[in-house]
Amino acid sequence: MINEKICILREKLNQSIQNGEEYEVIYEISIELDKLIAEYYKNVE
Repeated sequence: MINEKICILREKLNQSIQNGEEYEVIYEISIELDKLIAEYYKNVE
């Protein structure tokens, strides 16, 4: 479940970088992804 969300956001981030999106867009996606990854590791422990 959370793994799927991480994969989707990671792909979205990669596409944004490749498409040359504005820094703010890439930064927001990155923050979202970081939060999901932190939540994932919190639940693993």
